[in-house]
Amino acid sequence: MTIRGKVHKYGDNVDTDVIIPGRYCHITDTAKLAEHALEDLDPEFIGRVQTGDILVAGNNFGCGSSREVAPLAIKSAGVACVIAENFARIFYRNAINIGLPILESPAAVASIEADDEVEVDLSTGEIKNLTKGTSFEATPFPEFVRKIIDLGGLINYVKDQIASGSS
Repeated sequence: MTIRGKVHKYGDNVDTDVIIPGRYCHITDTAKLAEHALEDLDPEFIGRVQTGDILVAGNNFGCGSSREVAPLAIKSAGVACVIAENFARIFYRNAINIGLPILESPAAVASIEADDEVEVDLSTGEIKNLTKGTSFEATPFPEFVRKIIDLGGLINYVKDQIASGSS
């Protein structure tokens, strides 16, 4: 699977409280949840983000509480992939659970700027900055994790496994 989009870039320690503020965690409608993605960090984000865009951030992205709505808010806002130096472990797991592709690549983060156009190949882990003509490597997900992401999350993956008779 290849993703191509414009970059929105943020720094280190972007926590779940600014990804989706606690006052909105009760919202179950994903479209309404998306309206508040990153609003305390970047009030203009939701007006700029387009479906398929890529979020790039520094160290410890998704730190803070374990709220699963944080990656869900980002995905629902249209973000197709997050690239960071590294992720808080619970955010990493929650992102995979809801089918949001995330990649760790400190070199890519150091080079990619806001508004660059980036292409990500999830099967190989290659990250291409099309604006600058540079390329970076991230460790690709194992096949079963790619399938979870391709199917839109863990629930759909389990349904698929049951339907196909796999265990």
